[in-house]
Amino acid sequence: MITKEQVLHALGHVEEPDLKKDLVTLNMIQNIEILPTKLKFDVVLTTPACPLKGHIEHACRNAIALFISKEIEVDINMTSRVVSTESAQLEGIKNIILVSSGKGGVGKSTVASNLALALAETGAKTGLLDADIYGPSLPIMFGLEGTRPESIQMPQGKTKILPIEKFGLKLLSIGFFTDPNQPIPWRGPMATSAIKQLFGDTHWGELDYLVVDMPPGTGDIHITVAQSYPISGAVIVTTPQHVALADAIKGIGMYQMEGINIPILGIVENMSYFTPAELPNNKYYIFGKDGGKRLAESNNTSFLGEIPLVKSIADAGDNGFPILLDADEAVSGAYKDIAGRVAQELSILANQTV
Repeated sequence: MITKEQVLHALGHVEEPDLKKDLVTLNMIQNIEILPTKLKFDVVLTTPACPLKGHIEHACRNAIALFISKEIEVDINMTSRVVSTESAQLEGIKNIILVSSGKGGVGKSTVASNLALALAETGAKTGLLDADIYGPSLPIMFGLEGTRPESIQMPQGKTKILPIEKFGLKLLSIGFFTDPNQPIPWRGPMATSAIKQLFGDTHWGELDYLVVDMPPGTGDIHITVAQSYPISGAVIVTTPQHVALADAIKGIGMYQMEGINIPILGIVENMSYFTPAELPNNKYYIFGKDGGKRLAESNNTSFLGEIPLVKSIADAGDNGFPILLDADEAVSGAYKDIAGRVAQELSILANQTV
């Protein structure tokens, strides 16, 4: 009869590739059940977006075959428990991811929206907060122009905003509360107060990830958010050309300043190359090549991936149906890969702080 100790010994030879420790040491093996002809157990990953899920499952089956038996049926339930950096300030939110850029016009909001959707598609409870109060784009990109959130009375008597739910995301934007045709001259204190309300006066519920679309630049809002809430990490979006990279470097530097110290999860290079529909194998590097990769290398951070310059991405956002939702679009796979790498980086960071 197989024993639990034998199972743990076998699986102790399976290493989590990112965390560089075995699954047993990481307490990722749960609910072992030994039957006469079958062995069942759970592998609890650190995120449902883990891109190495298949690799880990295959390694577990090989370990059982090698150390126990090739004949026994193995039933593995691949599940997840997202590691948390939550605090009492924002109860129920496990990880806050800032999507930032040094300058406008690099596609930051598009990356933030599709990143959030890709995380949600894996089964993670995900929210998207449009904190770009100078140019909120979430209402347009999700087809929610003119929509107003409802409110809810909390048990303590306080009234909170209810995020709007669409495509499996909880969504909130300053654009839900303002006239899109009316400019608002935000002074510093007004801007920071509005941001704090969006974060703290909203009933987000339980979230594995809250993706925050930050304003471009390095201003009051960035400092307020960075110093007021437990931020898990920041994703920097750039395009390949020198002028965008120069501003992205400033954005990285701001998050690394003393008193802020937010980990950089990695670099996303948007508008990397253009491929004409009639020449699908050709790549034209209109804005330069490998700028994002060089930026990641020089700042000792990860290169999360590149997104091509494709008209369908812009069209999808304008139509209120982000490109990630179109399974027939090859570029949606690039966003899914980036989401997996972001989840990986968060898991590695969380393990380093344990």
